[in-house]
Amino acid sequence: MTQFIFRRVLQAIPVIIGVSIIVFMLIQLIPGDPVTAYLGERATDEEQVEEIRERWGLNKPLPEQYLIWVGSMIQWDLGNSRRGNVPIESEISNRFPATIELAVAALFLATVLGVPIGILSAIRRNSILDTGSMMFALFGVSIPIFVLGLLLMYLFGVHFQILPFIDRLNYSDYSIEKITGLHIVDAIVTGNWGALGNAITHLILPAVTLMTIPLAVIARITRSAMLEVLNQDYIRTARAKGLAENKVIIKHALRNALLPVVTIIGLQLGSLLSGAVLTETIFSWPGIGKWLFDSIEARDYPIIQSVTLLIAVIYVVVNLLVDLLYVFIDPRIRHG
Repeated sequence: MTQFIFRRVLQAIPVIIGVSIIVFMLIQLIPGDPVTAYLGERATDEEQVEEIRERWGLNKPLPEQYLIWVGSMIQWDLGNSRRGNVPIESEISNRFPATIELAVAALFLATVLGVPIGILSAIRRNSILDTGSMMFALFGVSIPIFVLGLLLMYLFGVHFQILPFIDRLNYSDYSIEKITGLHIVDAIVTGNWGALGNAITHLILPAVTLMTIPLAVIARITRSAMLEVLNQDYIRTARAKGLAENKVIIKHALRNALLPVVTIIGLQLGSLLSGAVLTETIFSWPGIGKWLFDSIEARDYPIIQSVTLLIAVIYVVVNLLVDLLYVFIDPRIRHG
């Protein structure tokens, strides 16, 4: 068990190093000059341009710039943003809880809906329910997030006016004491039920928009895994013994079909944390996705590098945790 975990952790280290190199090099390929973007009309002064390059270390060779950047990242010294000169690490700590709250809510909805849909589709294969659910899954994968987000915003926010669609909370009417940065958690801990309801209503539209793709993927993977397991001999044996159908499905079939489902759920969490940029931008959700979008427009390279690498590391760590979770789901992996 310990060797299994140690081996997986060692395998993740070169992946993170490789990702850091790719992130650093891709940032260098972004069109435009960050100094020119920062100075604007003042960029005609060559002395000032060179002074900024010297201050930011942009006149150093790329390998040296990379080593300096990685060293700062390891020490969690991310520097300051080019716009406003705000410490990046403090901005991440302020904004990342909003992204986590949105991603977890979307993944929760996708899992709660996707797994039962996949199970029912597998049990009632080729029925109207199966066909309808798979068509719904195909619709969820096909429709772009920005299209669905704008449609939901117009329908429920503008036309019917039953759900808010801007920001995380109506700050003019409610306030939440910051403990974790997660509005729903903090409202529950402090017993602020009015703010809790308001925070949930603000979360509904962005979470529903973001959940559509993972919902479709989880439903399809669950259906495929269940179909494969339901055709196994031990399932037929369990039914022949007279076990109740719900016990056969839940205790025998579902447990053995969990590996690919857990894998895809873990991958979707990483995707949601990295793919919430459009959703956060559409709904003005103050997370790192919208912050990253604004920073790309402003060519604020330190923010782009730090946030991109952070998301990549989270993705790798989530995959590592999913890999380790296999041991508890299927003991055969432990002995392998």
